[in-house]
Amino acid sequence: MESWLPSSGLPYEVVRTTRPLEATEIAQRAVRESRPVVVAVGGDGTLNEVVNGFFRNGAPLPTTTKLAMVPLGTGGDFRRTLRIPIDTRQAIEVLRNGMVRRLDAGCVTYQNADGSTGVRHFINIADAGLGGDVVYIVGNGTKRFGSATYTLAGLRALINFKNKPMTVDIDGSVHELKKAQQVVIANCQFFGGGMQMAPSASPTDGVFDVVLIKDAGKIETMRGMNDIRSGKHLDQSNPKMELMYGKRVSVSSPARVRIDVDGEAVGYLPALFEIQPSAIEFITPR
Repeated sequence: MESWLPSSGLPYEVVRTTRPLEATEIAQRAVRESRPVVVAVGGDGTLNEVVNGFFRNGAPLPTTTKLAMVPLGTGGDFRRTLRIPIDTRQAIEVLRNGMVRRLDAGCVTYQNADGSTGVRHFINIADAGLGGDVVYIVGNGTKRFGSATYTLAGLRALINFKNKPMTVDIDGSVHELKKAQQVVIANCQFFGGGMQMAPSASPTDGVFDVVLIKDAGKIETMRGMNDIRSGKHLDQSNPKMELMYGKRVSVSSPARVRIDVDGEAVGYLPALFEIQPSAIEFITPR
């Protein structure tokens, strides 16, 4: 990309990361200076780090800085909802001719492995349960298979996963799930390398789409993968799947349950997920 980017006529500065979470620090410096645009060049994990640079102590930083994305990476799920081109030249063109939209973000407070409390922001999807295990496996293995990485990790995680009791509180409405496979808190539609888990989710509507997947079995889950990939799973009147909406979602369990945000394994339940409406100005395709 750097071979042709100078000829695009766009002024830019390249800053490379050398370690995990450095993109958050780089982005935060730029946001504090109100640089015009911060562009995350990478996958959903890179974007998540950059998104976190727009916040401090759980709140958006005051800034005029816009966020944008040029997708490179394993999952490429966030870009699908906003239809950001996978082609880098076309994605760069969005920076020039796109429109600025205010997008919601999420904030999750969770438990770290050592028992301390962690806080992380997300812009795509967070998940507790099976998805957390999938992401943990992906993060500790190879990503050379692209989006198929998530399919392979999903099968491996599913074989070993046992559904767990979870308590889900959505805006004060409590749901006691004796056994649940996963609870998905969606700001956008896709996760896991192209799975359209929340087909009606919008990052501009001020609420999460919350998908409860209850005591689904392993074979049942494998058979339903294509429906999830195409976003048809919620049309099947399956009593083990339920779609709800909320701005504040808490999830707890007596068992040890992993969570992930934007495809990054961050910690464990209990966790509180809160919507942050119109938190970030993002350059999107028209």
